[in-house]
Amino acid sequence: MAISKLTALFLFFLLPVLCSSQEGLPVYHDYLSDNWYLIHPAMAGAGQGGKVRLTARKQWFDAKRAPNLQTLNAHMRISDRSGAGIILLNDENGYHSQTGIKLTYAHHLRFSRDLIDLHQLSFGLNVGLLQSRLDESEFMSLVPDPIVSGGNLQSTYYNVDLGLSYHFLEFFFHVTLKNLLGTGRDLYTVEEIDNLRRYLVTSGYVFGKNSWQYEPSVLFQYADYTRESMADLNFKVYKQLTGITLWGGMSYRTSLESGSKAALNAATYGQGLDLLTALAGFNYGNFMFSYTYSYQTGDAIFDAGGFHQITLGYDFLKGKQPYDCKCPAVNY
Repeated sequence: MAISKLTALFLFFLLPVLCSSQEGLPVYHDYLSDNWYLIHPAMAGAGQGGKVRLTARKQWFDAKRAPNLQTLNAHMRISDRSGAGIILLNDENGYHSQTGIKLTYAHHLRFSRDLIDLHQLSFGLNVGLLQSRLDESEFMSLVPDPIVSGGNLQSTYYNVDLGLSYHFLEFFFHVTLKNLLGTGRDLYTVEEIDNLRRYLVTSGYVFGKNSWQYEPSVLFQYADYTRESMADLNFKVYKQLTGITLWGGMSYRTSLESGSKAALNAATYGQGLDLLTALAGFNYGNFMFSYTYSYQTGDAIFDAGGFHQITLGYDFLKGKQPYDCKCPAVNY
């Protein structure tokens, strides 16, 4: 059945959003708020204790149906070589929304001779169940479009993530494959999108041995279906005080190249994404708080406002001896 020109144009610009709205948890800068487990499943229970993190992200406060995201995750060490975790998410983006749960198991192999030297290789597996929804009740047109139902559509599906993490003292390295499986969905009737695989590679090092530490890191991600590749260049600073740790940092995200096998075999559409993020936070006892602000620059700017995110955290089982290194991601 023929698709109207208006619908084709709409899908051309919307297809990247459709892909994102189906792929589960989007990759924002939550991970910089002491929250690596949110994107790398092998970090479940990588330390000696456990963590709980609650995040809330909001974009464009003055825009109706603006994107917003809430996540709640917890993970912990459950044995000498095992960790487990859970992620709950609620993501809304315009007329699209999704909720989901991910369960994680991680296996940790120690290479050090004792428990205080950090030298560890970890493997992680997420199993996720998600429900996507599309609200078409407000889609109005003088000329009826056969692909618009005018109702509330929903589809439930599952997927898995695989990850590997390596820690050696202050050095860390992560590789994660998100959405390994292609589970069929009929929520978006124009084009069935089964390939939602996204590859993440992260590496960094923590410098400094006294009260100041410096953590440069980089995250590279590649989306298989849309052929988008992006890089985050990050830098964090930690200041150790009596009973409290203050920290802050900056991150710059840029598109290395971008494109989409979008509607009707359209030509490559360059988005020119540039995102500058500032973050600040503190750890006090078992509690953690952080605030993240992102500002978009480049060719694809939809609003002058920024993206705000707050993260609240609680660390438990901290009575065990920490690793003998400046490694805040695993030393709670």
